[in-house]
Amino acid sequence: MPTYTALTTLPDETRAQALGEALEDLDPEPVGVGVFELEDGSGLWEVGAYFTEAPDEIALTLMAAAFGAAEFAVSELPEIDWVAHVRRELSPVEAGRFFVYGSHDADKLPAGRIGLLIEAAMAFGTGHHGTTLGCLRALDRLAEGGFHGRNVIDVGCGTAVLAMGAAKLWPETVLATDIDAVAVEVAEANVDANGLAGRIDCLEAVGFDHPAIHARAPFDLVFANILKGPLIQIAPDMGRHTAPGSLAILSGLLVTQARDVLAAYVAAGFVEVSREEIGDWATLVLRRA
Repeated sequence: MPTYTALTTLPDETRAQALGEALEDLDPEPVGVGVFELEDGSGLWEVGAYFTEAPDEIALTLMAAAFGAAEFAVSELPEIDWVAHVRRELSPVEAGRFFVYGSHDADKLPAGRIGLLIEAAMAFGTGHHGTTLGCLRALDRLAEGGFHGRNVIDVGCGTAVLAMGAAKLWPETVLATDIDAVAVEVAEANVDANGLAGRIDCLEAVGFDHPAIHARAPFDLVFANILKGPLIQIAPDMGRHTAPGSLAILSGLLVTQARDVLAAYVAAGFVEVSREEIGDWATLVLRRA
C-alpha cells in the first residue's frame, strides 16, 4: 500500500497547531498528523500529514495559504520494511558502562556491561542520537563519582532508556513520564523486555503536572531529554519538585540553545555542574543550589 506525506513549515506554534487540527478534516483523511518544532534553532514548526491515498493537493495549497504556511511538499514514500531497515542500520551503542542494543545484537553484549535492550521497532531514543548518548554518559559519570539516585524521574521518557539506565544502577523505583500515550506504551514494553517490570512506573503526564509526580517529589535526579522550549517551560516546576543538592540532566537542545536553557534554570535555583557537546547537541548537568 503506498504512503504519501505532506509537509510544510511556519514560524508560529499556535498557527501550526491549528493547521494540524485542520488537516484532520481533509478528504481523503490522513492516517496521522504531526506538529513539531524544528531542532535547528530556526524557530520554525513543521506540520506533516500521512496518507494511504493521494491527498488533495489543491486543498492543501489553499489550507497552507489560509494559515500562512509554506506550500506543502507532497511525496510518495517507497514501500520499505522499516523494522528490517532499522535493524540493518542501528548498531549497538556504548555509553560509559551502558550498552544499548536491539535483540538482533543480543550476542554482542560484552561481559560486565549494563545492557539496555531497545527493539528496532521502537527506535526513537536508542542512544545513537547525541542527546540520548550525552544523557547516558552523564548518568554513568555521576554513578562513577559516587552519586546514588534514590528518587529519580525521567520527564519525556520516550523509550525509557534513561529511566532503565537508572533502574539498573540503583534498586529504587524510577518514575518515567511522557506527554504522548504511545510513548508511554513503548516505555512499558521496553521496561518489560529489560526485566524491569515493577521497577519503573510509566505514566502519561505533561511536565510535572500529575498527582503521582507531586506525591513522589522532591526528586534527587531528573532527566529531561526534550526540546529547548519545553525545557525552559518546565524549569520553575523542576525547581519546585527537587530538593537542594538534587541533580538534573538536560538535553534535547542544540549547543547554540544551551545559554538560554541554562539561564532559565539558574533563575529556578540551579547551577551548572558540567556539560558535554556531541556534534551540534549539548547535555547539561545541573545542581539545585
